[in-house]
Amino acid sequence: MRRRVWLAVGWLFTVLGIIGVALPVMPTVPFLLVAAWAFARSSPVLEQRIMNHPTYGPPVRAWRDRGVVGRLAKVWAISAMTSGVVLSWWVGMPIWVVASQAGICGLVAIFLIRRPEV
Repeated sequence: MRRRVWLAVGWLFTVLGIIGVALPVMPTVPFLLVAAWAFARSSPVLEQRIMNHPTYGPPVRAWRDRGVVGRLAKVWAISAMTSGVVLSWWVGMPIWVVASQAGICGLVAIFLIRRPEV
């Protein structure tokens, strides 16, 4: 039963990663990280397919092996989070929503900045 749940989680995040390839506002690699993690518990063959992918395998392996996040990925992620907070403020979201979003995004940005780079 657990294997099926992990397999379903792996496929769900793989699909989200594939959508992220086409939509620039949606990340790809973070979803594939979760997919590989879930597949490691359900299907090592599918995990290896992600790990060996010519485009997305290297950043997944870099994160898994050394906790590395590429500089460009950091810049894009922090820019997207900043844009999201500014957009929320601009459209008039309640200040507590904007403040909560800014706080969470700020913590994520600090985490990303502190990660080693390639």
